[in-house]
Amino acid sequence: MPAGRVRDQGNDERNGNAEEESAHPLAQGPGYGPREIATVTGDPAEGGWNWQARHETETQRLDRQWATLIQETRVVQTGVQLLTGLLLTVPFQERFEDVSTPLRWLYLATATASVAATVFLVAPVSAHRMLFRRHRLSRAVADAHRFAIIGLALLGLALTGVMVLIFGFVAGPPAGAVAGAAFAVLFLAVWVVHPWRQRRASAPRDE
Repeated sequence: MPAGRVRDQGNDERNGNAEEESAHPLAQGPGYGPREIATVTGDPAEGGWNWQARHETETQRLDRQWATLIQETRVVQTGVQLLTGLLLTVPFQERFEDVSTPLRWLYLATATASVAATVFLVAPVSAHRMLFRRHRLSRAVADAHRFAIIGLALLGLALTGVMVLIFGFVAGPPAGAVAGAAFAVLFLAVWVVHPWRQRRASAPRDE
């Protein structure tokens, strides 16, 4: 075989290897630690499913999870902020003097739950600002996940309290109790039981 063709084949092989290495996630830049390497190698305990299904590194997965969490909290934030604003105006209405003492205490508990839900659902933004450029995205994602769950639980309590207040004031305490129980069951079924069953039925561990 002529020497020129041998050299050309050697150059082609080296160029092909260089292209494969540059396409490899570990060659895309610094900052890949043990978890990223485990993700690329396909270790099931370290995000192997994400690499096989989405070809994501750990950093890319964290970026996606953070964006998803922020979008989810935006959907909830609008509603909970409107609810909180409406609840804060209730004591200044003329007919609030006609509300019984038990309903007033219930109103205070409902308003507290609504304000607390607002705090927890906005908390991821504050945490992200405090950890900006600190390379703590994994911590920010984990905290945002917990804050979102707590915020949703408090929002469910606030909405249940609102329905008890409305039905109790309009139709009496028995109707308020029935409405509160019914909406509590509804929230638990839609927000907790159904997603939990879906989670148990899903095969992939990493998302």
